[in-house]
Amino acid sequence: MTGPVIDSDGYRANVGIIIRNERGRVFWAKRVGQEAWQFPQGGIKPDESPREALFRELYEEVGLGPEHVEVTGWTRGWLRYRLPNRYVRRNCTPLCIGQKQIWYMLRFLGNEADFELDRGRKPEFERWRWVSYWHPIHEVVFFKRGVYRRALRELAPLVFPEGRRRQSYRRYQQRWHG
Repeated sequence: MTGPVIDSDGYRANVGIIIRNERGRVFWAKRVGQEAWQFPQGGIKPDESPREALFRELYEEVGLGPEHVEVTGWTRGWLRYRLPNRYVRRNCTPLCIGQKQIWYMLRFLGNEADFELDRGRKPEFERWRWVSYWHPIHEVVFFKRGVYRRALRELAPLVFPEGRRRQSYRRYQQRWHG
């Protein structure tokens, strides 16, 4: 087994996965043993492309295969977030200070029974639910909020027609920011 791909700036290569249903709601999962919710995500191995990592992580974390989803788009480039100092493992080499991610938007084609959170060696999630498109920006751990906002804004045209996108984002801002 090879280690994670960490670039010269200390960012680990990773994929983020947004799964949306026919109503434009997104898959939101609770991490095992924590009060933390997030989208599925995971590292890219040295011998795989981001798209290959997407499908491996999709299977390991939520039990879905390529037949259950349609890839409708992805971010144009890497989106980065930095880990707070207390989460940086200083005894690891190479030092990882954060993640750089390609985010994928997937349209869910299956049935809800297709989600199986225990497919991987060590399950990441213990529960999941569908939430409104912008909800994750507010609920994700604080240091990931900026990257979630950027990913959701860039990929929103794949989910909402132009007028509805602006309207839904304004509603999100009013709800969380007064």
